[in-house]
Amino acid sequence: MVPHRARPLHKRAHPVHVTLRLQPDLGASIRHDRFRALRRLFTAATKQTFQVVHFSAQSNHFHLIVEADDSNRLARGMQGLAVRLARRINRVLGRRGRVFRERYHMRALTSPRSVRNALVYVLQNFKRHRIQLTPPDLCSSGPWFGGWRDALAPPPRAPPPVEPARTWLLAMGWRRHGLIGLAEAPRAPA
Repeated sequence: MVPHRARPLHKRAHPVHVTLRLQPDLGASIRHDRFRALRRLFTAATKQTFQVVHFSAQSNHFHLIVEADDSNRLARGMQGLAVRLARRINRVLGRRGRVFRERYHMRALTSPRSVRNALVYVLQNFKRHRIQLTPPDLCSSGPWFGGWRDALAPPPRAPPPVEPARTWLLAMGWRRHGLIGLAEAPRAPA
């Protein structure tokens, strides 16, 4: 449970790893066939002051890496994205009611190493859930990610569902620790 306390001040230079958990009764409702209806929402949430740069959708939660100009823009951007996702999930599932279990959890990424670890965690998260896939996960921004060490098939023809990184840490800084291999698996977050 995410306690309802004031969040720490957000600095523009630091990307943020966000986790949004679904209500328990929604179970495996957002993988694969239903996910296509949600993919465009990540781009639609982008404003000049808030953007989703990477994401992955698991059966009962989302992982996101976002950038925002300040704490207020981060809060408003996440609120808008959560509302859009909740409405679309309810529409796709033909239901009404609350979609997210609690407030989103967030962690500022303040160093190149923490950004690289978060990228592995988000883009390779399906491995933590023992989903048998060939990377990259199609329910993530992985197919459009330009930091894979291994050769991939060409990215999908569809436009990327996310925006390019603006912060130095997320655009270039993490590369100091090496590109990401498709065989890498995420560790538990620190």
